[in-house]
Amino acid sequence: MTTRVLFSELLEAFEWVSVVGPFENEAFVTLGSGKVWLVSDFDDVGEEPPADVGDESLYLPVPSKNELDLGRSLALQFAAEHVPEHSMEIRGFFARPGAYSKFKGLLEAAGMLDAWHTYEANGIGQALRAWAAENDIELADKAP
Repeated sequence: MTTRVLFSELLEAFEWVSVVGPFENEAFVTLGSGKVWLVSDFDDVGEEPPADVGDESLYLPVPSKNELDLGRSLALQFAAEHVPEHSMEIRGFFARPGAYSKFKGLLEAAGMLDAWHTYEANGIGQALRAWAAENDIELADKAP
């Protein structure tokens, strides 16, 4: 059975699980209905999720940025394609803590920060669409 989900809701759920460390925030898609649940042990996120929300026979966990490999590798791919003269320096950033702030600082100085944001958004969109297809989720741009 295919589950229908609004892309905007899936993106919000993806951002929710990606914003903090693993297991601090979780999100689930209800199989069949497509309802998206945001879950946190630390924040009140509105509507209380069902007690069985972790049951993977009923709910599909939404992946994080790291689970879809959209962190370091996406940044390095962007560097190779758009600022190859800085590729080695950027690769070095990712060997130590604070990589993203250094990466974004370099891109801002090079006038490429907006291009990075567009590239990252496109990469996230492609990865979420591929994940949805693999999991029989039909993505919609607007509610029926």
